[in-house]
Amino acid sequence: MKFIDTHAHIYSKKFDGDREKIIRETQDEGVEKIYMPNISVESIDDMLELERIFPEVCIPMMGLHPCDVLPNFQKDLYVMEEWISKRDFAGIGETGIDLYWDKTYLNEQKESLKIHAEWAKEKGWPLILHCRDSMDETLEVIESLQDERLFGIFHCFSGSLEQAKKIIELGFYLGIGGTVTYKNSSLKALLPQIGPSRLVLETDSPYLAPVPHRGKRNAPSNIPLIGKEIAAILDISLAEVAAVTTENAKKIFNPAKDEL
Repeated sequence: MKFIDTHAHIYSKKFDGDREKIIRETQDEGVEKIYMPNISVESIDDMLELERIFPEVCIPMMGLHPCDVLPNFQKDLYVMEEWISKRDFAGIGETGIDLYWDKTYLNEQKESLKIHAEWAKEKGWPLILHCRDSMDETLEVIESLQDERLFGIFHCFSGSLEQAKKIIELGFYLGIGGTVTYKNSSLKALLPQIGPSRLVLETDSPYLAPVPHRGKRNAPSNIPLIGKEIAAILDISLAEVAAVTTENAKKIFNPAKDEL
């Protein structure tokens, strides 16, 4: 079985002691590719260095995390815009809205999201969305900008069935990670009403490790554990989960131009 981790910060400093070992263990688990969303201007060099070492496995994206959107965020976006003007990336992100800790910069986050969405449209690349405690706000922005050119992933989906259906209607996929394995996860009741056809797997490493590793550092090698839980919830085989989610990831990150 082959898997794809559509969202992992494997370039994080938390992997400095054993990064290459973790990546090789990940490959041993059948995870062929690790898509890396960028966080900030400061993380770009580490991310691109990892791409240099593992060019067929660690695939970079470009974006500014909403928690890094501060009053001078446009200065950071100028740097990122220069990067996307001179080379290709797998996607734009992660971007979005995060209201979990602080709502101070909501307007700035919305403006940043809109700029990222325009980059994605212009390039024909997927948009990778972070929406913690902000699902409705993020959906409102995406709906206002959707002109058949926006597509991508709502990373770490944890919303309602109504929100899931809206995401799918807007042409996006749901990123499902380690939280699906948690005892009280709402995904256990929701996923059977959706099915696997619009799902992709992710770890968000080093965060949100699945059971039985909850509370520890997450890694892309845990993707099969997430797939196994989804298979149990949907009453299908792990092989089917692997096949469908891998094909979905390929559609997102390698879209045919005539389908955009």
